[in-house]
Amino acid sequence: MQQSVVNATFKNFLGNAPKWYKYTIIAFLVINPILFEINAYLAGWVLVLEFIFTLAMALKCYPLQPGGLLAIEALLIGMTSAAQVEHEIAQNLDVILLLIFMVAGIYFMKDLLLYIFTKLVVTVRNKTILSLAFTCAAAFLSAFLDALTVMAVVIAVAMGFYSIYHKVASGKDSSSEHDINDDNQVHDINRKDLEDFRAFLRNLLMHASIGTALGGVCTMVGEPQNLIIAERASWLFGEFFFRMLPITLPVFIAGLATTFLLEKTKTFGYGAKLPDSIHAILKNEAQTLDKKRTKRDKVNLAIQSLIAIWLIIGLALHLATVGLIGLSVIILATASAGIIEEHQLGKAFEEALPFTALLCVFFAIVAVIIDQHLFTPVITWVLTFEGQLQLVMFFIANGLLSMVSDNVFVGTVYINEVAAALQAGQITRDQFDLLAVAINTGTNLPSVATPNGQAAFLFLLTSTLAPVLRLSYGRMVYMALPYTIVLTIVGLTFTYVGLNDMTELLYQWGLIQHHSGLAPTVVNGH
Repeated sequence: MQQSVVNATFKNFLGNAPKWYKYTIIAFLVINPILFEINAYLAGWVLVLEFIFTLAMALKCYPLQPGGLLAIEALLIGMTSAAQVEHEIAQNLDVILLLIFMVAGIYFMKDLLLYIFTKLVVTVRNKTILSLAFTCAAAFLSAFLDALTVMAVVIAVAMGFYSIYHKVASGKDSSSEHDINDDNQVHDINRKDLEDFRAFLRNLLMHASIGTALGGVCTMVGEPQNLIIAERASWLFGEFFFRMLPITLPVFIAGLATTFLLEKTKTFGYGAKLPDSIHAILKNEAQTLDKKRTKRDKVNLAIQSLIAIWLIIGLALHLATVGLIGLSVIILATASAGIIEEHQLGKAFEEALPFTALLCVFFAIVAVIIDQHLFTPVITWVLTFEGQLQLVMFFIANGLLSMVSDNVFVGTVYINEVAAALQAGQITRDQFDLLAVAINTGTNLPSVATPNGQAAFLFLLTSTLAPVLRLSYGRMVYMALPYTIVLTIVGLTFTYVGLNDMTELLYQWGLIQHHSGLAPTVVNGH
């Protein structure tokens, strides 16, 4: 009886995660208190590595549960305090509000985004131009919106198109029930077109994913860690954009050039064309939907366009914090669309809240790093380098860690440590600003190497569409490889040769300003 209870408890623990993963987490929980008694500094580093492991294994088990257990244990054994965790969360309240309200706000603007991407696919026949359009559209949207939401829209478009053709290829009409995972029903004559269509959709999804990284690095709302970095540096929307420009502009151009060359050379799995027969089917479906669109639907699209303009203006002029602007989008979009029931609002928050909870666990680990002074020797070593080489070392350090871990975690840790170095007088304010640029670009660009580093990539990989299109972890890494190489090399090059000079020019032109000290939150926090 007792054995059966133990077995049932073990099965319940972390659900369907592999047994070896469950045993590993249990081993972590057993080892940590022992190590902490022996050597607190060593135990702190082991905890950080364990947490990174849970992030890297996100496909086996969402990191909130195992990472949360590690964080709770760290509190119980005294690695940090609940007050310090609460302080870190309070200090990053704007980021939490960004995730809660901005993601939910964009959910209510999906009709407009779906309309844009659908029009792109059915009207642009040149595959190279279409790929560039997807990359640019994803980049622009991700600069102002949440990358996860942008990817959710692209996935929804691709899923809709795939479902339409899979039904036709299986001899079904549009109104009948159909399982898109079952290829046995597909007629032999359509199998080649179906494979080509899968490859075509894989190309567009990967280009769009890269686009979210190219755009997300540019603005303070593009990625959650950008907002943390902007707050530590006391930068508003415009200043953040211009400070990143010496690196983000050449990287963006290089990213588009890579898209162009991959489509022309048909390497790394790119260059797949949309068969004419499938284009005709999709175009006909889009025309049918246009005809079915009522006046109310058209008015809703127009209002969503106006809300999008308000969103861009509100962020650019920093009329309110990002979270509050997101809340205004929710109110405007739902009020204008007649969404007034509580249960209709709930779905919009489902996408963001798990990651918001995970972010709070991040801050618990950050609290451990601060209390145990874990990164102080690393930062001290990197700060022994001077000038541009120091910036390059920070870019590399952030990039390598972001490839295997989540870039929000990496960016938060490094900007906190650099802020502490500034307060201690180890670096000047001007050098701090340059290092903040290197940290932001370092966490955002090399992290495209793996789905672990970019939330949008992980979201795509774990979606129901990925197995349908045969988009595995290995294939994503392979297809992202040329982008990883190009974006990293270009980012490193301009960090080394152009960042100082271009920043000085921006000062002279009045686009950015000198800051005399730290943001108040950093002074209080460190």
